[in-house]
Formats: sequence, C-alpha cells, structure tokens
Amino acid sequence: MTLTPRRPIYDANATSGGFGALPDWDLSDLYPAPDAPELTKDMTWLEENCAAFAHDYQGKLADLDAQGMADCIAHYEVIEEKAGRVMSYVGLRYYQNTSEAARVKQMADAQDKITTFTTPLVFFSLEFNRIDDARYESVFADPLVARYKPVFDRMRAMKPYQLSDEMEKFLHDQSVVGASAWNRLFDETTAALEFEVLGETLSLEATTTLLSDHDRAKREAAAQALAKVFGENIRTFSRIHNTLAKEKEIEDRWRKMPTPQTGRHLSNDVEPEVVEALRNAVVAAYPRLSHRYYALKAKWLGLDKLQIWDRNAPLPAEDPREIKWDEAKATVLDAYAGFDPRMAEIAQPFFERGWIDAGVKPGKAPGAFAHPTVTTVHPYVMLNYLGKPRDVMTLAHELGHGVHQVLAAKQGEMLASTPLTLAETASVFGEMLTFRKLLAGAKTQEERKTLLAGKVEDMINTVVRQIAFYDFECKLHAARAEGELTPEDINALWMSVQGESLGPVFEFMPGYETFWSYIPHFVHSPFYVYAYAFGDGLVNALYAAYEAEPQGFQDKYFAMLEAGGSMHHKALLAPFGLDATDPAFWDKGLSMIEGFIDELEAMEG
Repeated sequence: MTLTPRRPIYDANATSGGFGALPDWDLSDLYPAPDAPELTKDMTWLEENCAAFAHDYQGKLADLDAQGMADCIAHYEVIEEKAGRVMSYVGLRYYQNTSEAARVKQMADAQDKITTFTTPLVFFSLEFNRIDDARYESVFADPLVARYKPVFDRMRAMKPYQLSDEMEKFLHDQSVVGASAWNRLFDETTAALEFEVLGETLSLEATTTLLSDHDRAKREAAAQALAKVFGENIRTFSRIHNTLAKEKEIEDRWRKMPTPQTGRHLSNDVEPEVVEALRNAVVAAYPRLSHRYYALKAKWLGLDKLQIWDRNAPLPAEDPREIKWDEAKATVLDAYAGFDPRMAEIAQPFFERGWIDAGVKPGKAPGAFAHPTVTTVHPYVMLNYLGKPRDVMTLAHELGHGVHQVLAAKQGEMLASTPLTLAETASVFGEMLTFRKLLAGAKTQEERKTLLAGKVEDMINTVVRQIAFYDFECKLHAARAEGELTPEDINALWMSVQGESLGPVFEFMPGYETFWSYIPHFVHSPFYVYAYAFGDGLVNALYAAYEAEPQGFQDKYFAMLEAGGSMHHKALLAPFGLDATDPAFWDKGLSMIEGFIDELEAMEG
C-alpha cells in the first residue's frame, strides 16, 4: 500500500450573483494560514516519521504478531492523517484559485516534498503482500487487527500486479512530474479559458450553465463559444490525454494488468463482470430511456430535431426564476430532515462553519466536489452556484457526500475512504430525497411534469451519459495502445458514442466533436465515470426498498454509510435484500427511470 497524501475528491456530475450571501471556505480547521508554523511543523514531523517508520518495520512485517501489527497500523494511520491534512489544505486553497501563482507553487512544493518524504514507505505494501497467506490469516484473525482486514485484502488483490521494490519506488518518485503534473496543466488550462458569448466574456462554468438557459439563442451562442475555444485548445488537450493514456498503458503493461480498466475495478473493490453487466444493461436500455425521452422533449420544444444546446434546455413552461441561496439551503435541509432528522443535523454545520465555498470566482476550479480531508477534521464542499434548479440538486449531491464522509470518519484513515462505486451512493440518495420532497409538494400537473422531466434528465446524465463516457474511455485507451492519437482521432471516438447514446432525434453541430476535452474525470480518474451509473442504479434499488419497507430503513442506511470502506458491496447491501452481482439488479434501477418516462408520456395522452 503506497501512501496517498490526498484522499479522493468526489466530483459532481452536474454543472452549477445575486443569490444572497454565498459562503466561503474557512480552512482554519486544517491550518490557520498558508505560512502557519503548524504547517511547517507537520511537514518536519512527516519527514522524520516516514523515515522512522521504515527503520522500525522494513524487513520485519512478516514477523509481527497481532499486537505488533496493531502498533504498526496505528503509526501508519497517523502518517496518513498528517500527509492528508497538509495536502487537503494546499489542495483546497489551489482549487479556490488555480491561477494564483503562490497557491500553485505551494501545492506543487508540498506534493513534491511529501512524495519525497513518503518514498521510504513504498516497502510497506510490497513487503506486506509477500507475507505468507497462512501467516496473514492467522495474524488478522486476532480482534486487535481484524477490523483492518478488508483494506489489506484489497491491497493483497494487487499482489499479482506488483513490481520490484526498486521499480515501485521509481514510480512513486516520478509521479510528481508524471500524472500529477499533467493533471495540474489540465486544471490550470480549463480554469483560464474564456468564452465570448453575446458580447460577454465568461468562464467555463458560466458558459456551460448557459446550455440550460430558457433563451435558445443564448444556448446556441454558448455551445458555439465552447466549440470555438475547445477547438483552439484541442492540441493541448489532445497532448494531455495522449500522454496520460500512454503513461497508464506502460505502467499497466509492466504490471501485467489484463485490461486498462483492471486497476480501477480493483480500487473500487468491484468485480469486472458486475461492471460489464451494468454497462450492458444501460446500453441495451438506450432506446427505452434516452432515445424515448429526447423524442418526447423535441415534441415539447416544438422541434423536429434537437441540437446539442437543447439537451439540457428547460421546458417551455418551466419557471426561469433564479433560486436564492437560502432557499436552496432550506430545500435540501428540509428534504434531509424529512428522511431522518439526524441527516439534516449532520449537514447543518456545512452552512454555518465555513465548510462550503459556493460562489463563482475568477480562477476557481469549475464543477463541484466534496473533499473528505482527514478523519480528524471534516469534509469541505465546493460549488459554483448560479441559482439554477440543477445547482440545488448539486448542493444535495455534494452534501450527501459530506454526510457520508462525516459518518465514515469513525473508521479511521485506512477504512473511512469508500470505493468510488459506493462513494456515489449517499450523494445520489441525497438528490433523490430532494427530488421526492419537491415532487410531493408540486401544486399543479405542469409543476409535476417539470420536476419529473428534470429528474429524468439528471438520471440520463448520470446513467446514460456516464456509460457513454465509459465506452469513450475504453475506446480511447484501446486506440492509444496502438499508437499516437491525433485530435481528429479522439474527436471521432467521442462522436462514435454520442449518437448511439443520445438517439436519432439529435443533430450534432460542427465543433461538438471536441466536447470530450473539458471532462475532468478522464484526466484525474480514468474510468471513474461508471461509478455514477453504479451509484444511480444502487440508489434507485435502495429507494424502492425504502418505499416497500420503510420501517427500520433509516438505521440500516446510516449503518451502511458509517461502514465507510470496511465492507464489500455485497455485504453492505445484504441487509436491504439487494445484490449488485445479480444481473437483474441493474434492470430494477433502470425501470425507475422508465417509470418516470411512462408517466411523462401519459401526461401527453
């Protein structure tokens, strides 16, 4: 197990003035200031303790009894906490303003130093995986360390793909000038992009938000501006993707990974056949879901064909009002409290204590995320709030992550972090609660139709669109293994999945072929995207179980979140009578989306 200085940032799928007082982060719970002596002290502590840990344990892991292993793990967790605290602080400051040189330098320097400090720890996973199976099972049968066995089982799953100690140290050291450097280039490039839309100069976030504007001319202008700027920068984005895909292919080849997706499946603790069953179920459902819904939407908009700027257009009767921050806050907290007051109580401090950074600002990273930081502090949520209904759902989504991360923190650093497939459960469930609360309060048939249509679109974006993204990535990595890809090659791969997933009602404007270039998941977390579809299908099945048998559901749900990464998805879902390894499982989730579309079609009748 190599130490990960920064735990995952869970990035929202949705995009997000005068919206009331928008909160900013108060990062002082991590460190009081960027030049704080506490930060310097922790960096010194890390350097000393990484070396001390290697001195105390290298070459000795196989001989440790349960007590010795417990002491070893405790020391390792403290090191993870210190490194995670440092990288969380400098990382969050960086995402607040990726164009400020001092923040960029501090994050790069911290990443460089921590990589150097933690190089002596590379031995840990390598040596641990060489422990004899019988010895391993014997030691971890002891109650002193038994609770940690799931995380070490996942680590030992990497045993067949482990390289020599020297090679693993090399890969660890060069990471700061490999993937991390290309990730920063992508972040800084996208944050600096400017788009001219109807005489205004806008950021990426503000421009993509216009794709859901009521004014079709604005939507078209935004789409054309995006295509123009992406086209002007396409060689940079192509170079980033080519380099990262090749770097991954080389490492996978050395590790003898059977597929480019294998590493992601292992880190997600999910079987490849489960992901394949999910993917196949969604692709087979394209005609029943996205094709059918978008044909219905074209009818509502009075169009024979939809353009790409119509995909997220509001319905003609939809209220174009902007939603103030306080209303968004109340909507989400009320929905959470309606499910269980404990859920709202956990979410409340995010609004009161500077745990949310909501406003759109120059240089701020686009999108939205929830960062768990470390288990001794609390998560932070980033939004780019622009007062749209989808921004309220993004708030519900990210707070769901936040609630999950707070509850899982009791597991400690090594067990709190959830595989990505399960990490999206609480976020999507938070969206579902908010949607159901709004739907129950709908006063007219038209309001109900608007809410249903919005939810169907969110589900299509979460399930259909993300599986199409997954197919694009699979094609991209397969093609890159055969040689360098031109921008036109990547554009063609992108378009090969778009018509299939969106349906025959769509026409694609010249320039849309470049829209792969700004999707951060392809750069930061290859093959992350299927986790969204996994989470949506899982939540649909969970919500159906809740409706069928609400008695005692909340306690089981909280227990699932509190488990963090300590249990496999099969064990987590067993109390609900659900099993994601059953191929029919995914059809249950997809049937909920179909049911909503059925209701929308019935309204037309």
